[in-house]
Amino acid sequence: MQNDNTYPSKSTRRQRIADDIRSVIKSLGLVFGDIGTSPIYTLTVIFLLLKPTVDNVMGVLSLIVWTLIILVSVEYAWLAMSLGEKGEGGTIILRGQLIRLLKKGRGAVFVTILTFIGISLLVGDGVITPAISILSAVEGILLIPGFQETKQTTLILIAGAIAVVLFSFQRKGTEKVAGAFGPLMLVWFLTLAVSGVISIVRFPSVWKAINPWYAVSFLYNNGVAGFFVLSEVILCATGGETLYADMGHLGRKPIIRAWYFVFFALVLNYLGQGAFILRNPAESKTILFGMIFHQSFVLYMPFLVLSILATIIASQAIISGMFSIVYQGINTRLMPMFRVEYTSPELRSQIYIGFVNWFLLLSVLFIMFQFGESKELAAAYGLAVTGDMTITGILITSIFWLRKNYWKSLIAFLVTLVDIVYLTSNVYKIPHGGYWSLVIAAAPLAMILIYTAGQRKLYRNVRPLKLDVFLHSYDEVYQSVNRIKGTALFFARTTKKIPAYIVHTMFMNNIVYEENILVSIITLNEPFGVKSFYKEDLGPGLRSFEIQMGYMEVVDVGQILKGAGITDEKGIFYGLEEIYTRNILWKVFSIMKRLAPPFVQFHDLPSNKLHGVTTRIEI
Repeated sequence: MQNDNTYPSKSTRRQRIADDIRSVIKSLGLVFGDIGTSPIYTLTVIFLLLKPTVDNVMGVLSLIVWTLIILVSVEYAWLAMSLGEKGEGGTIILRGQLIRLLKKGRGAVFVTILTFIGISLLVGDGVITPAISILSAVEGILLIPGFQETKQTTLILIAGAIAVVLFSFQRKGTEKVAGAFGPLMLVWFLTLAVSGVISIVRFPSVWKAINPWYAVSFLYNNGVAGFFVLSEVILCATGGETLYADMGHLGRKPIIRAWYFVFFALVLNYLGQGAFILRNPAESKTILFGMIFHQSFVLYMPFLVLSILATIIASQAIISGMFSIVYQGINTRLMPMFRVEYTSPELRSQIYIGFVNWFLLLSVLFIMFQFGESKELAAAYGLAVTGDMTITGILITSIFWLRKNYWKSLIAFLVTLVDIVYLTSNVYKIPHGGYWSLVIAAAPLAMILIYTAGQRKLYRNVRPLKLDVFLHSYDEVYQSVNRIKGTALFFARTTKKIPAYIVHTMFMNNIVYEENILVSIITLNEPFGVKSFYKEDLGPGLRSFEIQMGYMEVVDVGQILKGAGITDEKGIFYGLEEIYTRNILWKVFSIMKRLAPPFVQFHDLPSNKLHGVTTRIEI
């Protein structure tokens, strides 16, 4: 019998399995750092508020297990990630889907506002999460004999130095980061799982905490105090939202497969910590480190080093998530065109944005020095992440409902109610430092609002010329002036209305080429897809060429133009605006425009052919 060639060979199957394993390990390094290091501080912070009685420990453990199930597994790993598009995820992806479903109207405006707030809250979370992760791990030094009296200032300086190294490494690219950090995180999760099992064996009854009844009973018996404990329980889901935001870096399947492993490792460790504190109630100040210290003093130092490395990796998930979100914001014209560097020759989705990187670093260092201790940072954490989770819940509920997937819509609605409960429990943190996450989130929100409003105001004040009026004057000028030999490209948002800079260039300066091509780049509401084509000839020596691209596409405009036969252009013209205003908000907008590179530089067109034409505009 002949072999059926439709089946892959054994070597091919082995290669596929090996590739899948490598992808899963990479996702451990890129996506699960934050949530993977939450056991360092979650129970420690909670039992600063509670007495470690059996009822309290079992209730809190049950709350943690079901928080991971509902808010991470159901909301993000299942519902949100099922709405990814070609491997991409994030708030802007959800916005794009909803805008297409709603089309126009007040609903679309509401969704856009929610998107602005969601992006901003993710930035607030992206600052506090690395700060609390790194600082809490460094504080493990205090358990080492002879280092118990180490000053907190010294610990902050160590944590700050680690943060500087981490953010400096970002330019090398997330692919390299994931490759280096993935195996370390695999060791970290295995260590969490094994140490948890060792502790559970000595107090096996903690397994009962998996029963949700213990969580319900805890909340019922503790009333308002139990409700506010939820604001600390949410620490166990630190970075859970990056599962969706980071889809574009590695794809959905590796992240989902890795989450199965991460979930069980986390649950085992939390149950182990619960068993440890029930046996050693006096060790509630640093529970995880205390548990490891009691299990094996010899292994404590290697574990401490591993935990510091893990928290360095932890910050990676939110940073790479920031890059993805900001890039989407640039393509959808919600944010200025920050300079983007592509860090992988194979995967164009892997990017580095210097402005975002250094803004996050400065904010993380400020937060560390402002709060001083990880337990104080915990008082600030929660508002941003629960706010972002609630917005995600509202968006996915709406999408499933409009798609008539009522079963998933109902589940998403119930999950959103849980999000709202957690968000409400975090409100009391505002006067205790929680306002800092809102202050940090206010910066990108203000930038988005000013930039989008400024773009609308600018477009109204530019006064483009209607195409028919332009063509009438163009015909006269083309016949009367001495034309320059060759082809010139003129970039315009649309050919229906001609920008003022083209009018000035051709009609006032008499710069007209033998062949003049109006090039417009249209960003679609779809995340993917690229089309380019000539439209109708507009006049003698005047054609229009249109590039349509999805808002997640990274296009090479130069290659597209060459593919259309445009290879010998003599000059590439584009418009610049010199904004004059007395309004403080528009002055801020003017600064944004000056600092951001023009879109022709954003698309890496040949600099020796570029001609920027400045138009002075008063707004």
